[in-house]
Amino acid sequence: MRIWTAFVGAVVEAWSELRVHRTRVLLSLIGVGVAVAALTTVVAGGGIATQLTQEQQERWGGRPATFQVNAYDVRSGRNADSATIGPALAEVTARYGIDYATSATNVPVQVQLPDGVYGVMVTSVEQPYAAIHRLQLRDGAWFTARDADRLAPAIIISSDLWHMLGDPALASHPIVQIVTPERTVVAVVTGLVDSQPGSQGGDLSGFMLADAVDGMRLSDVPADQLYTQFELWLPEDVGEELARRVEAELRGALGEGWQVDIYRTDYLAYAGQDPLLALKLAVSGVAVLVLLLGALGLVNIALVTVRYRIREIGIRRSFGATAGRVFFSVMMESVVATAFAGGVGVLLSVALIKNPWTTQLLGDYLQDVPAFPVEAAVIGMVSATAVGALAGLLPALVAVRVKVIDALRL
Repeated sequence: MRIWTAFVGAVVEAWSELRVHRTRVLLSLIGVGVAVAALTTVVAGGGIATQLTQEQQERWGGRPATFQVNAYDVRSGRNADSATIGPALAEVTARYGIDYATSATNVPVQVQLPDGVYGVMVTSVEQPYAAIHRLQLRDGAWFTARDADRLAPAIIISSDLWHMLGDPALASHPIVQIVTPERTVVAVVTGLVDSQPGSQGGDLSGFMLADAVDGMRLSDVPADQLYTQFELWLPEDVGEELARRVEAELRGALGEGWQVDIYRTDYLAYAGQDPLLALKLAVSGVAVLVLLLGALGLVNIALVTVRYRIREIGIRRSFGATAGRVFFSVMMESVVATAFAGGVGVLLSVALIKNPWTTQLLGDYLQDVPAFPVEAAVIGMVSATAVGALAGLLPALVAVRVKVIDALRL
């Protein structure tokens, strides 16, 4: 209890001294507050950058843990098409309760546009595809269970193809006419995705449910000449074991002469490697540099402040203040000041990261916009307090070494 009382008394005394020397303190607080705000923002921004990088990688390789199923006939070297492996895979996934399973087949189709017929690459998928790959729509909605029963199939098209249609409003239920050798199929546009940059002539592509593509025979390319990729999104804790079981059962269902391989494709598949390590190291390096610069400026100001207070320290010593009390008092002034500045810096960082404009901007690129990381605020406050202690150490040692007789002569 006495220790706690002494600590509180030291804090109150330090705050009183800070108010007396508020002009010099303000100069140091500005530097520390800006440094802590920069440090906290860098840490929080690093978390956002990590989330952005992770989501981009998940759009290509799937979420952890995504496994790709590859089956081929060892006698002919032919890959298994949807008709061959699809029923067996559906039975196995249903048995093990795997809800996130999809195929993906690039199917070339012919689409009638206002100025002629164009080739469009339609990706035939199942409904879980968007969740597995974090597919983010520009407008509209992804496929639902009801879309499988449509007489006019649903299609999600790229923004380039949408522009060629004349930018119709989705609420008007625009259509795409798919020309087949036998008839013209009318598909209703229910969503838009951003086009991939760099495509010659524009990115003319889209997504359709596999049942609609297979049932309506939208392409004149034989099914056995199209490559189909099968994917499973499994729980991380049992993913490897479950993948091996699915692999064994598929091999048995397909029979002799078929080779089945299931391997992980998401960014965490690289054992022993962290693909985001370079980004994390860069963020940490910038944060440490900002902190060191703030500490250096604080030490300089604190030393100057102590030199101005040599006479005051000498008087306190002459009235019985011990060296330990003087040391602790000078150090606590620095700690209290930096703790206050750290709090202001953290609040400034929160206002910068979580304001409506920043949140809206991040929402254009992220599906899951992370909350302001608590660890960033903790790092900011702890760093401010630690910097205050370190910056106050040298001035406190200087204050203890002041001789009473020499101080009173000044």
